[in-house]
Amino acid sequence: MPSPNEQTPLALRPREAAKSLGISPRHLWQLTRDGLIPCVRLGRGKRGAMLYPVSTLQSWLEQNAGVAKGGDR
Repeated sequence: MPSPNEQTPLALRPREAAKSLGISPRHLWQLTRDGLIPCVRLGRGKRGAMLYPVSTLQSWLEQNAGVAKGGDR
């Protein structure tokens, strides 16, 4: 839990996002490449950063958790 002086990040870098989802960075990259997990790309080329907004990851996880359980979310 963040201390009062720490802010919760708005977005995570790929390694942090993979860890928070409980998957490997390679699996996260594959899901992103296949268009299954949304991300935000900043900049261009190899220097560009890829970020995963926390709120978007939470929504994606909730939607896919419903599908995995057989729900129709």
